[in-house]
Amino acid sequence: MLYFKKNKKLKMKLDFEKENGLVPVIIQDDRTQQVLMLGYMNEEALELTQKDGRVHFFSRTKNRIWLKGETSENYLYVKSIKQDCDSDALLIQAKPAGNVCHTGTFSCFEEKKSKGFLYELEETISERIDQKVEKSYTYDLYQRGINKMAQKVGEEAVELVIEAKDDNADLFKNESADLLYHFLILLKAKSFSLSDIEEVLLNRNSK
Repeated sequence: MLYFKKNKKLKMKLDFEKENGLVPVIIQDDRTQQVLMLGYMNEEALELTQKDGRVHFFSRTKNRIWLKGETSENYLYVKSIKQDCDSDALLIQAKPAGNVCHTGTFSCFEEKKSKGFLYELEETISERIDQKVEKSYTYDLYQRGINKMAQKVGEEAVELVIEAKDDNADLFKNESADLLYHFLILLKAKSFSLSDIEEVLLNRNSK
C-alpha cells in the first residue's frame, strides 16, 4: 500500500530551531484534498517518515516519537512531502488506512466530505479491475471490452439528456452519477485518469 518510496531523502532545510526543535505538519488526504489533522515532527520523526513511508510524529505530551496508527493500525501512508516558503512547516499528502482522529472520525476537523470523492472512487474502480475482483460489476463490465464500456457511457449520457428535460431532481442527479461512474471505468480502460482530463481543462482555461 505504500505510496512513498522508502528511504527517499528529500532535500529540505527546515528551520527546526524556530519552534524548539519541532515543525508543524499538516496532513492532507491525497485523493480528496481534505485536511485530516495537524501534528509535529522533529528531525528524527521526519527521517523515520521518509524511511518507513508512514507518518511519524513527535508527541509533545508523551515526549517521544510515535507512529500514527501504532495502536489502531490506521496508518497514514505518505504520498508526498512539501515544505512551506519559510521552511518551518510541512504539508504531507497521505492515504489514510482508516479514521484519523482519536475520537473515531475521519478527520480531526470535520466529517468526510463528498468533495473530491471522485478520486477515491477512481481508485476503487482501478483496484477492482487490477485485482480482478469476481462478482464485481465494474470488473465484469471491463472484461466485456472497450466497445461495451463505450456503449454504456453513451447509454448513460442519453438517459441523462432525457432526465434533463424533466423536473425530477433526484433522477437527474442519479443519472449524472451513473454517467460519471461509467466514464471513470472507460478512462481506466483507456489508461487515462481523471487528473489527465482536469489538466486538459486547465490548459484550455489558461489560453
